[in-house]
Amino acid sequence: MAQDHDHDSGPAHHQGGAHDHGHHHGPAQGHGHGDSHAHTHMDFAQMLPLLVQEAELFTPAYVQAAEWLREQRPDPELIVDAGSGPGVISGLFAEKFPGARIVAVDGAEPLLTEARARAERLGFADRFSTIEAELSEGVGDLEYPADLLWASRSLHHVGDQRAALTGFVRSLAPGGTLALLEGGLPTRFLPRDTGIGRPGLEARIDAVHDEWFTRMRTELPGSVAETEDWPALLTSVGLRHTATRTFLLDLPAPVSDEARAFAVTALTRRREGLAEGLDAEDLATLDRLLDPDDKASVHHRPDVFVLTAMTVYVGVKPE
Repeated sequence: MAQDHDHDSGPAHHQGGAHDHGHHHGPAQGHGHGDSHAHTHMDFAQMLPLLVQEAELFTPAYVQAAEWLREQRPDPELIVDAGSGPGVISGLFAEKFPGARIVAVDGAEPLLTEARARAERLGFADRFSTIEAELSEGVGDLEYPADLLWASRSLHHVGDQRAALTGFVRSLAPGGTLALLEGGLPTRFLPRDTGIGRPGLEARIDAVHDEWFTRMRTELPGSVAETEDWPALLTSVGLRHTATRTFLLDLPAPVSDEARAFAVTALTRRREGLAEGLDAEDLATLDRLLDPDDKASVHHRPDVFVLTAMTVYVGVKPE
């Protein structure tokens, strides 16, 4: 969103999960789900393990975002997680807002099944429900209007983003809050010069990914080009833009086994999904970085880290 950087982590895929000139969860990752699309289609249900892996790893940043939203909206009765994926963030909202009912909305039933199982495991199933719906059609039929609607990197999977936002606003109660996570910065795992191949590999991967993201957007059903000025878009659908804040995920080297595994997964999906846009030297470098038998690979090197930034835009519906 400009596209977000961590749209999806590359054409092969969400997450995360996460990103616009950020990264959405595209070919290699993504949290939200809109309508399906042709050459850049993502099977989000197939990506379930990656979506969970990413969302759980990124939880520290999501916790910061939830606590910030709680300052602005302390006691919501109903929270909607639009484009919820497997429900990791739904669970976080259930924890941070213990008096709220949580509704997870997604277009992929296997992900909603996982979300319901997660709610059972974490003990909030009595105040949790799901709706299977494509976000281009809004968030489905709610018992009563939402006080807080969270949409994390899901809007960019809908062809007509303005129309989807209009649907979100219809589902908000007067005075209700819409929190839109789009944009931010690309996730980085490696130093600029890794000692193998040309320096700047991840920047070149990001450039190819942005081209992929542009194609993904144009191939969505009913695609409408929008300047990715999120505050202006919120205002255009009748909301009052009240705040924007960016949350940092900073997992420095040496990373945990979980963070290293995520780096391997994300770079693998980028290698698979973006291969056509990368030159032979960069592909060879990626192959070395992903080879578990190579001591210079992400599996072994001590300088692997995870660093990204996620931006949340908040709009409030007039009373």
